[in-house]
Amino acid sequence: MFGRRFYHESLRKVVVSFGTIFNNIVIHRTNSEGDVVQKIKVPLAYSPKEKFLTRLEQQPSLEKREMAITLPRMGFEISGITYDATRKLQRVGKFKAVNTTDANKMYYQYNPVPYNISFSLYCFTATAEGGLQIVEQILPYFQPDYTVTINVIPSMGIKRDVPITLNSVTYEDTYDGSYTNRRAVNYTLGFTAKTYLYGPIYSSKVIKEAISDVYTDTTTTEKKEERIVVVPDPTSAGADDDFGFTTTITTYDSAE
Repeated sequence: MFGRRFYHESLRKVVVSFGTIFNNIVIHRTNSEGDVVQKIKVPLAYSPKEKFLTRLEQQPSLEKREMAITLPRMGFEISGITYDATRKLQRVGKFKAVNTTDANKMYYQYNPVPYNISFSLYCFTATAEGGLQIVEQILPYFQPDYTVTINVIPSMGIKRDVPITLNSVTYEDTYDGSYTNRRAVNYTLGFTAKTYLYGPIYSSKVIKEAISDVYTDTTTTEKKEERIVVVPDPTSAGADDDFGFTTTITTYDSAE
């Protein structure tokens, strides 16, 4: 229907940036004397919560652990995308960029459209202590938001600071049944990333001549009395060249 294919990977870049925030979380396991006996970097994957729960339910007992999912583990997913009218920009506004292959043309885009992307982050651990270690390494950075800079469209030179807001933290202990059944402690953190989505990139000619006609009285049929013409000097100059402007003023003594 719209007739123009484009893809700037705007949503993908937000997803990657969100995941990068949580891809270096480490928890410690200690012995009875408080000495660290194991350091575990928590794996992170883009995956729905149901997938983790299904894997846990498939091998629920300690006697059959060889194929069970390894804990701790983290996963995240997009849970919703909504339009944000409070951040709406004027439709006629434009972003412009130089065409490096043709000095007589330029690229432009209209103002982007604001959208909120909702994320859910899942933290699964085998113990309550492990879950607390993960959550405590996350919460202090969100007050209540954490801002990441995304290179949205490199060809247009567009970078955006995207605030990611922590909305909620919920706790769930899936342990039930006998003592031989496996336990999984789950924290679910809800976030909102406030980003913008961009439309297609257009191409247009570079304006290299500006003409302004001056009138004494616009309420009559008087002809122009003066014309001002401004052009770059030299006229062959490109966007990155060192150039000036030549202004020509023509005065008309009689109506023309």
